[in-house]
Amino acid sequence: MPDDLPNKPQHRVAEEWGRLEYAERGLWRNSLLLLAVLAIGLAVAGWGTPWTPSLRSGALPAGLVVLVALFAVYVWRKKQELGDLRMLLRDLHEASLAPPTDAQFEKLLDLITRSQHNMRELIDTLDHAVFTLSPEGIFRVANLYVAETFAIPFQDLIGHRLDEFFVEPSREQAGRALLRFLNEGSWAGRLPVRLRRDGQLRYFDCRFEAVRKEGRVSAISGWARDVTSQHESEIRFSELFESLREGIYFTTPEGQVLDANPALVQMLGYESKEELQKINFREVYVDPFQRDAILRELAEKGSLQDREILLHRKDGTKIVCLGSGFAIRDSFGRVVRTQGTFVDITERREMERRLHQEQEFVRRLIASFPDMIAVLDREGRYTYVSPRVQDVLGLPPPGYIGQTLGARAHEEDQAKVSKMFLDVVNGREAYAQVEFRSRHAADDSWRMLRASAAPLFDSDGKISGVVASARDITDSRRAEQQVAEKEKFAAMGHMMAGAAHELNNPLTAILGVSDLLRERASDDATRRQVEIVLQQARRAAAIVQNLLAFSRPRAQGRTRLRLEQIVQRALQSHQASLQQKKIQVKFSAPANLPGFDGDVRLLTQVFSNLIANAEQAISGFRGSGTLQISVTASNGILCASIEDDGPGIPPEAIGKIFDPFFTTKRPGGGSGLGLTICLAVVKEHGGRIEVDSPAGAGATFRIYLPAISEPSPQVSPAPLSAATVASQASPALQSHTVLVVDDEESIREIVQEGLSARGMKVEGVASSEEALEHFANHAYEIVLCDFNLPGMNGEQLFEQVRARSKGPAPRFVFMTGDMLDPAMVAAFSEKGAHVLQKPFHVSALAALLAEILQPAGVS
Repeated sequence: MPDDLPNKPQHRVAEEWGRLEYAERGLWRNSLLLLAVLAIGLAVAGWGTPWTPSLRSGALPAGLVVLVALFAVYVWRKKQELGDLRMLLRDLHEASLAPPTDAQFEKLLDLITRSQHNMRELIDTLDHAVFTLSPEGIFRVANLYVAETFAIPFQDLIGHRLDEFFVEPSREQAGRALLRFLNEGSWAGRLPVRLRRDGQLRYFDCRFEAVRKEGRVSAISGWARDVTSQHESEIRFSELFESLREGIYFTTPEGQVLDANPALVQMLGYESKEELQKINFREVYVDPFQRDAILRELAEKGSLQDREILLHRKDGTKIVCLGSGFAIRDSFGRVVRTQGTFVDITERREMERRLHQEQEFVRRLIASFPDMIAVLDREGRYTYVSPRVQDVLGLPPPGYIGQTLGARAHEEDQAKVSKMFLDVVNGREAYAQVEFRSRHAADDSWRMLRASAAPLFDSDGKISGVVASARDITDSRRAEQQVAEKEKFAAMGHMMAGAAHELNNPLTAILGVSDLLRERASDDATRRQVEIVLQQARRAAAIVQNLLAFSRPRAQGRTRLRLEQIVQRALQSHQASLQQKKIQVKFSAPANLPGFDGDVRLLTQVFSNLIANAEQAISGFRGSGTLQISVTASNGILCASIEDDGPGIPPEAIGKIFDPFFTTKRPGGGSGLGLTICLAVVKEHGGRIEVDSPAGAGATFRIYLPAISEPSPQVSPAPLSAATVASQASPALQSHTVLVVDDEESIREIVQEGLSARGMKVEGVASSEEALEHFANHAYEIVLCDFNLPGMNGEQLFEQVRARSKGPAPRFVFMTGDMLDPAMVAAFSEKGAHVLQKPFHVSALAALLAEILQPAGVS
C-alpha cells in the first residue's frame, strides 16, 4: 500500500486497495487463462493424424485474429476500469479526512458490476464450452455454450454436477476418471459422451486443468468443443483408407513412411505397416533414375498423374503400378510431406500382353486365310474387311468400310445376297451360304464368290451384326465346268466308239464289195454307179474315223516331234485339192525351232481338219484364195497359225464352234466334230486353241503347244491305213497262203474273195480257237486277224501262234476298227505285226500284203 495514503480511516483505504489489487490480479489471471485457451485451441486445431485434411489450418488465422481482437478489447476495457478505480482511490485519498459519500460507493459498485458483465459477455461469445467445476464436479462458472449443449436453462446448470447431463460415461466411470485427473492435475483428449437429453453419442475435444490453492485442488477449469461431425468424417476416411484396393502412402521428403494403408502393404508383400515403415520408401523403386525424375517432378509441379512405375516387392519380384502423387507444402512453400496412390496393373499388363498376342495371332491368321473375312452391322454396312479382299477383288479394305453389302454384286445376285443377310441378322438362320458374282475393281471382270455368314452377338446375347467369309471359286468353278465337259465328252466318246466300232465292219464290207464290183464292171455306167457308192462309203468311213478320234483315250506313249513337220505333212495330204481349188498356200517357219512331245497321228489330224475347214470356207466364198500358215516359238511356247481369207465366222457362232456336232455347213456338209476333236487333242497335249475372226475378214486359228528345248528326231511313220496303201497294190501275191480270222462272216467272205481273185490261197475261220486248230494241220504265211475277237482276242492269238511256231512264225496283220495307241502299234511292229485300220479297201489290203511279203523274199 502506498505510504502517502492517509492513515484515517486506515481500514477503509486498505480495503479499497485490496479490492483494486484483487481486480488487477483477476484481470491478468483471466488474461493468462484466455491466452492459455487460445494456445490450447491452436494446438488442438493443429493436432491430429497425418491424414487430417490440411484445409482446417486455413481457418486458423481468421479465428485467431477474432480471438486476439476480443482479447484486446477486453484488456482495454479492463484497463479503463482500473484507471477509474485508481482515480476513485485518488479522490478518496484527497478527501481522506472526510468520509466517503454514497455516490462514490455507488460509482465504485457500478464499475465492478460492469467489469464482471463484460467478462461474461466475452466468455459467452466463444464457440466452445468454457467452465469451472468444483473438485466434486459441480458447475461453478460456465458460459452459455455449455447450457446450449445440454439443452437446459442456464440457471439449471450452475450448482449441478456434470454427470447429471449424460449417461455415458457412467457415474462410476466418471468418478474413476476424476480421481485419476486429481492425481495428475491435467488431461486432454477426445471424449465420447452420450447426452441424456437425446441419447445421441457425441464426441468432444476436451482440456481439463486443476486449479490449486495452498497445495490443494480448489477448482477444475476446462473447455470442450463438439467435434462429432469431424470425428465421423475421420472415421469414414479411416475406413475408406483401410478398405481401398489402391495403395496409399504418406512419406517425408526423405522417404520415411508416415502411414500406409493395408492395400499398399499387401501390394509390396510386407507383413504389416510397421515392417514397411522400417525401410526407406525410395528403395521400392526399381529404376533409380525414374524415382529421381518423379521426385523432381513432384517438387517442381506439385503433382503427377497415372505414371507407370516399376516397383520392388519384399521378395524381390517386380510389379507394374500406375502411380499418382502430391507434394504437401508448409506456409513457407517447403515440401513437408508427399502422399499418393499406387494401383497394381501387373495383371492388367499381362492380360494386355496376352490380348495383344491373341489379337496379333488373329490378325495374322485372318491375313493369311485364303478366304475374305468381313463384319457387318445390323444395317448391312461393312465395319471390317480383311486384307485378302484386295487380292481377290482389287480394292483395299478401306474402300469397303461403310459400304452396303451387295453394292458391288451382280444385279442378278443382289436379291439373294440381301436375303441371306436378313435371314441371319434377324435370327431366322444360324448359318447361311450363297454364291454370287462381284466385280473386280482393277479389270472389271466378274468373280464368282461363295460366301458363308453367321450372326455376331453382343455381351447381352443379342445379334449385333453378321460375320461372313467369302472364297473366290472362279477358277474352281471353271475347272468344274471343264471336268463336266470332259466327262460329257468321255461319255459321248464311249457312245461314239461303240457306234464307230459297229459301223466299221459294215463299211469294210461295203468298201470291199464296191471294189469287187468296180473291178468286174463291164460298162462305164455300172462303173460310175459303183464309184458313187465308194465315194459315199469313204465319206462314211471318214465320219467313223472322226468319231473314233473323238472317243480315243489319252495317249500313253508319245514321241518327240517337230511342229513344222507335222503341219507340212498335213499340207501334203491336201496339196492336190488346194491346187484344184486355186488356193495359194504361204508357209513360213524359222530354223531351229524347239521340239515337243506328242502323238503324230492325232496332231496330223488336227491340222488336217483345220486346213480342210479353211479350204472349204475359201472355196465356198470365192473362186480362189490364200491360206497363210506359220510356225513360231516364244518363251517356251510353240504357236502354229492358220489364217484364211474366207468369209469368217459369224459372231453369234464363234462361241459354239468347238461344241460337238455344231456346224455352219449345209446339211450333209460335215459332222460337226472336226473342231471338237481338234480342241480335245490340243488340250490333251497341254495346249490351247484361240480363234480370231473379224466380220468378213476370214478366220485365224492359233494352236499353242508347250515346247521342249532338246533336239527332236524325225517324225515317226503313222500306222498304215487304207488311204496310204490304196495305191500300193501289187500282183506279186500269187500262191501265198493267208488265214482270215474274223467273227464277221461278211468280212471273211469279202477278204477271201478279193485276195483269191489276186491268186492267193485263202482260208477263213470265225474265232481264235478255230485258227489254232488250223495251225495244227496247216502252215500259213500271213494271218489277217480281227483285233477284237470274242473269247481269245487277236493279241492273245498272236502270242499263242508265236509261242507254238517251231519255224518262222507267220506275219500278222491286225484288222481293227479301234484307234490303237501309237505305243501299242510300235510294240506290235517290233514283234513283226502290222495294224490295218477299218474300214479298208480290198485293194489297199492287197497292197499292204505285197509290201509285207516283198522284203521277206517270198516269190
